[in-house]
Formats: sequence, C-alpha cells, structure tokens
Amino acid sequence: MLKIIDLHKSYGTKEVIKGLNLEVEDGKIYGFIGHNGSGKTTTIKAICGIHTFEKGDILINGLSIKDNDIECKKIMAYIPDNPDLYENMKAITYLNFIANIYQMDTNIAKRRIESLAKELEIYDNLSDQIKSLSHGMKQKVALISAFMHEPKLLVLDEPFVGLDPKASFILKNKMKELCDRGSSIFFSTHVLEVAEKLCDKVAILKDGVIMLEGDTDDILAQGKSLEELFLEM
Repeated sequence: MLKIIDLHKSYGTKEVIKGLNLEVEDGKIYGFIGHNGSGKTTTIKAICGIHTFEKGDILINGLSIKDNDIECKKIMAYIPDNPDLYENMKAITYLNFIANIYQMDTNIAKRRIESLAKELEIYDNLSDQIKSLSHGMKQKVALISAFMHEPKLLVLDEPFVGLDPKASFILKNKMKELCDRGSSIFFSTHVLEVAEKLCDKVAILKDGVIMLEGDTDDILAQGKSLEELFLEM
C-alpha cells in the first residue's frame, strides 16, 4: 500500500531525510519511531503530499504522490500531532464537510459519525463549536474525520497525545479493525509499549536514516524491548 523509495528531503542546505526506504503492506500496522528532530514528521508530510522532496519517490497503492496527488489523497487520511481544525465550525458541520470532500453517501456518513462519536464519548458535543472543545476532544473529532471514510491508508503523527486512557484503547481497537478490512496504517509514536503491542512492523529513525527495521516479533525475539533498543541508538 505504501512504498518509500530512496527518499531525500532537505531544508535549505540541511538534508533531513537521507535515502529512506520502507514498505507498508496491505492490512499491516507500521510504527515509525525516533527522537524529536529525527525526521518522522517530515517523512509523514512527504507521504501526504504536504512536503515536496528532492529525490526518490513515494508510492501509494502503486501511484506516485508526486504525479497523482489527488488520486492518492482520495484513498488516504492523515491526522497531524496537533490537528488544525476549522475552529469556528461546529464539530458536526466539520465532519459533514469532510464527508462531502470524500464524496461519502449521506446516510453512511451519518451512521458512521454517530457510531464513532458515541464510542469516543463525544456525541453530545457534536453541536459545539470546535474552538470550545478541549485538545483531547478536538483529537477525537479528527479521529472521526479520518476513520469514517475507511481510508486504504491511514497516516497518524503521534495519535495518542491528548487522549484519555479509554479513548486510547478505542483508537487501538479501531486501528486493528481497519487493518482487518485490508487497510494499512503508518504512524509515529513515542509510546514504545504501544508500538510493541500494536505494530506488525517497526522502524527506528535517527537523523534521517533508518537504524533498525523489521517485523516487531523478530526484533523483540532478540531479548530487548523497543525502549532498550531505542536508547542504545
């Protein structure tokens, strides 16, 4: 579903992504781990077509994000670490707006919004203006907007930040359910215990270079936790 080939990205004269290669298979959850400034968010924004890049390519379902950005974005969803929503909209208005962008059937959109909102315990707040919501509630609105159209590729940057324990539990289950239906998830996280339990595959990034990558079970079979391996690097 997602393939990154020899990706290079610079800001001015500073190269921050240095020949990145990775692949996320259909139905798999891929965890992207690294310290602040390692290049995680830059990579994610390149995947989503927000950042251009100097060399390499990013393929989504076989299509290059450089040449087919609209087609790629139709089958994906992205949630940044700090969702930037339309603050003056009501939550339900924003979600209906997103449903229209993805050309969802009105009845299906309504049913999925209601179901997700009740599950995330934000149903009673759907008529509130987004600017009146807490950070965690805004995060829940963003999650509904991403999951409701069942993207083939879901890209998340630190998705558990600001969520309460119950919402985090629900999110993990929703991620698994989405992948069970054949979609793929690529997400960055600092919560290494979550990555251990949730991810089929992980990569540790340092200064724009992957230092370790592989199936999570194979990496953990070496007898060290992700936290120990991360700190060693």
